[in-house]
Amino acid sequence: MKKIVSVMLSLMLVLSMTACGSDAKDTTAATTAASGETTAAPESASEGTTAAATGEGVALADLKVGFVHVSDPGDMGYTYNHDRGTKDMATQLGLSDSQIINKFNVPESAECATALRELAEEGCQIIFATSFGFEDYVLEVAADYPDIQFCHATGYKAAGSGLSNVHNYFGEIYQARYLSGIAAGLKTTTNKIGYVAAQPFAEVISGYDAFYLGALSVNPDVEMLVMYTNSWNDPTKEAQVAKALIDQGCDVIGQHCDSTAPATTAEQNGVFHVGYNSDMSGAAPNASLTSAIWDWSQYLVYAVESVMNNETIVADWSKGLADGVCDISPLNEAIVAEGTAEKIEEARALIISGTWDVFTGPLEDNTGAVVVAEGVTFKEPASAPSFDFILKGITVVE
Repeated sequence: MKKIVSVMLSLMLVLSMTACGSDAKDTTAATTAASGETTAAPESASEGTTAAATGEGVALADLKVGFVHVSDPGDMGYTYNHDRGTKDMATQLGLSDSQIINKFNVPESAECATALRELAEEGCQIIFATSFGFEDYVLEVAADYPDIQFCHATGYKAAGSGLSNVHNYFGEIYQARYLSGIAAGLKTTTNKIGYVAAQPFAEVISGYDAFYLGALSVNPDVEMLVMYTNSWNDPTKEAQVAKALIDQGCDVIGQHCDSTAPATTAEQNGVFHVGYNSDMSGAAPNASLTSAIWDWSQYLVYAVESVMNNETIVADWSKGLADGVCDISPLNEAIVAEGTAEKIEEARALIISGTWDVFTGPLEDNTGAVVVAEGVTFKEPASAPSFDFILKGITVVE
């Protein structure tokens, strides 16, 4: 029996990094995967590291919930979907619009700290910050407001911060990306797919790795080109990068960026598209095959109810396909390749069974080095994507 190898050493390396600007959580626990032993998240992360709740609980009528977003719902992608989760949470809990305070279009800079402090002073008992580069500002402000709970999406520093009122949340989105990649692999006729990537961070790299592996599982001849925009939300740049990939022969475009620009660019150029965060078939009905999507309301309900009931919020939270936190949007049956639904359901059942997961070896990077050995499955740590190897078959275009 293969023994479970902790990735704590790698997470310690990750925790030594900053979370803003070009600094990324790209030091990876996956470096142990080539050894032939099963890798796993540390026990504290996989089971949910706890942080003490404070106060006496909050009555529903007295509750205020704050959000800091890097863009606004008009992006029709990341912030749109997170805000949709907010609305679902409010409906489920019975919150009025006046009890939710949103700060939209906040840069990943000191302006984030200002927005967080404003929400604290406006009486919010729990505040959500939803962009990766917000994390250091969350830690800074949370230290000054120990009775307020701060929840940060896509981050990784909560467990090691020493702050009991800071929490990270994410999900196993790579599983949904794998499913969406199957749609791309079956649809391409050039055997060349493209990917519009926001940042060269592990969160993005593990996502496009999974997307490619999904495509490869149904099309052994497929290759993928990746180009970075170096921004989470820049529709103009996203459109330019998508067009550049199309010009290099890619006939299906995937994305990890916030807007629908890659989808509309694909449609304008007669190729196909796989989206992220929301069903983008409304923006590109003749191009969008499906999207990898989130249900953020599951975490939001959990965290807000924890504050109301004076219960502990885990420091690291992550769920995936089996829990419905991550999935794909309905297939665009008018344009997906024949057999797409069947292949996706086969893969879905395998993942949900728990007998196999996306990063199961043998896997090689694009230099030919084995990064996950045969029979080994690499599991992402809770709330901290760390698989940052660029796999064989993937080329990053400068």
